Amino acid sequence: MRLANKTALITGGNSGIGLATAKMFAAEGARVAITGRDRKRLDDAVVLIGNGAIAIQADVTDIEALEQGITEAGKTLGRFDIVFANAGIGGATPLGQTTLAQFDQIIRTNLTAVFFTVQAALPYVADNGSVILNGSVHAVLGMPHSAGYAATKAGVRAMTRNFATDLAPRGIRVNQVTPGGTRTPIWDNRAPTADDYAALEARISRAIPFGRFGEADELAQSALFLASDESRYITGSEIVVDGGATGAPAGAPAYRG
Repeated sequence: MRLANKTALITGGNSGIGLATAKMFAAEGARVAITGRDRKRLDDAVVLIGNGAIAIQADVTDIEALEQGITEAGKTLGRFDIVFANAGIGGATPLGQTTLAQFDQIIRTNLTAVFFTVQAALPYVADNGSVILNGSVHAVLGMPHSAGYAATKAGVRAMTRNFATDLAPRGIRVNQVTPGGTRTPIWDNRAPTADDYAALEARISRAIPFGRFGEADELAQSALFLASDESRYITGSEIVVDGGATGAPAGAPAYRG
């Protein structure tokens, strides 16, 4: 039980990497609070997570509702030993075709909400606790039509290092998990059918040395390490879980989708 007697807050914990992490944390002894927008999906997730998990319905782009939800969770659990700012969305922002509303939605969800998640949780974060941010290889890959999304993840990467110095006096470590192509619902808008998804996964996997998408559980394993006392002397760092995509040698096949 690597997280026995610990408590965790996970935003976007009702699907994908967030849900996989919540289940893993609970299996390792943590009591978990998750946030999400959809009440039914939250209720279903609580059943899957178990161990007294609680669900807070809040849209992370509604900062007031997010802060209220996190305060409610903090009061219920008493403290947060672990905060995983995981919630995020994908979305293309092609240059010359992107509206301000589309761009703002990605920034507000993937960057602004991350800052205010940590800020709202901070009064409840235990000294020597762990804060984990969810990044992306898009921060460094330079994929076409992805400037908005990539900018948010580059911002998260910078916040990881700045939060680490901000919170070091309390012994709170701040680190990042950085997924590459991972099998989660974030692809649903780009690949609405099974055939679309298979084609997209095959195309992206050509640029991954391991030749496949990652699984949400593989990201959750890295988050578990950063949440546990095993990472007690690690802060301001990131664990890249991308099957080698960002470490591929020059001349390797590149995804252009």
